[in-house]
Amino acid sequence: NWKPWTFFDGTPVLVPEKFNIMPESNGDILQYPEGDRSVPASMRMPKDGFYHDSIIRQKPIVDESKLKVEDQVEEYSIMGDEDLACYEKEAKRLYEETDRAVVFGGVPGTNLGDIALVPGPGMKNPQGIRDVEEWYVSLMTRKDFLKEVFSQMTEIGLKNLKLMYEAVGERIQVIVLSGTDFGSQNCPFISPALYRELFKPYHQAMNEWIHQNTQWKVFIHTCGSVFDLLPDLKEAGFDILNPVQVSAAKMDPKELKEHFGSDFTFWGGGVNPQSTLPFGSPEDVRQEVRYLINTFKPNGGFVFANVHNIQAKIPVENLLAFFETLQENR
Repeated sequence: NWKPWTFFDGTPVLVPEKFNIMPESNGDILQYPEGDRSVPASMRMPKDGFYHDSIIRQKPIVDESKLKVEDQVEEYSIMGDEDLACYEKEAKRLYEETDRAVVFGGVPGTNLGDIALVPGPGMKNPQGIRDVEEWYVSLMTRKDFLKEVFSQMTEIGLKNLKLMYEAVGERIQVIVLSGTDFGSQNCPFISPALYRELFKPYHQAMNEWIHQNTQWKVFIHTCGSVFDLLPDLKEAGFDILNPVQVSAAKMDPKELKEHFGSDFTFWGGGVNPQSTLPFGSPEDVRQEVRYLINTFKPNGGFVFANVHNIQAKIPVENLLAFFETLQENR
């Protein structure tokens, strides 16, 4: 039930029926969890912006003993019959009526520590660790608590994976298990040792179930410089690496292909979205796209795409160069 809406610059778009906005006096736009304006807003789009940012609503943590795992996993639940029936119907339609591979965006409980979800933007009254900075500090200072959180999430995730497979079977080919960004522009957010301690055991448990019981390929989305984490992500059971941020430190395409080309399918890495696509010339775009295709394509294992979303205000000529060069080099 999509409905029309208009961006600040006049661009017409479609938004879901429950998309709700309230403008502020300074021109910013607020979103409210579940459309309930009796509770504080959870998202803000700055005036003339294109994205909503989470509003941090965490209450001060004055007593560590009162942190509850239940609060931290409140938004994750076992999938209900109505949702499963919807996924079953849509997977059947796509499988039978198209010639495309089908990618499923994931089930509740599998996405450990995704910072986009930590603030609880869809929750009316999020409890626990809901501040971005506090969360990253907690990776070092509250390890035992987070292990309990991830353990309970994994239990929920495994149950949902089983229910999902019962509903869609092999009609999907790819499942997104994690959207947690482990890399910043210049280095990983966490050390390999900390990934092994906090995340890897739970990723392995879910990926092992998938590989033992389905033919699905497992997709991980993680932005930034993650080269140093790739050996562990491989051992954790991930098949597909996205978005392949070639503009980040140590993410040289040739090094990635040489060292990990037989371990991962690279999904992305089609052009540098931080400089070449927005600020280069059309010829710059063509040259870089040709180079990246020629680097990642040999022997397969490459799904061509821009590194990340195609942002607003990209020159149309650059977009045409991007897609035309793909067609010329398929």
